[in-house]
Amino acid sequence: VQLQASGGGLVQAGGSLRLSCLASGRTFTSYAMGWFRQAPGKEREFVAMINWSGGRTYYADSVKGRFTISRDNVRNTVYLQMISLKPEDTAVYYCAAEVWGDYGRPPLSPADFGSWGQGTQVTVSS
Repeated sequence: VQLQASGGGLVQAGGSLRLSCLASGRTFTSYAMGWFRQAPGKEREFVAMINWSGGRTYYADSVKGRFTISRDNVRNTVYLQMISLKPEDTAVYYCAAEVWGDYGRPPLSPADFGSWGQGTQVTVSS
């Protein structure tokens, strides 16, 4: 599956952004979709994940209550709605895909995902 992320930008603290990730090439509903981020000098970290149907979602503690992951299986797109943004949310955000059928351990780490988009920069100014 090929992934293309978009929607990043520069926003003031307290503002909002919505990231999108368009998938192509394989059956979208076979995949759990994740968002990760990587700040300069830091490792890539988990942000959120959604299962194939959208019925199960997982979030990093640092974004719970502020970020919402969703998907549109008709448009082959996963979204990350971000509100109340903080300067520490500044990073390159990546979408990722992995086949997961809702059994066993959910994919929540970068090593669990085999397909990645190119990343989109989010900068939150104080």
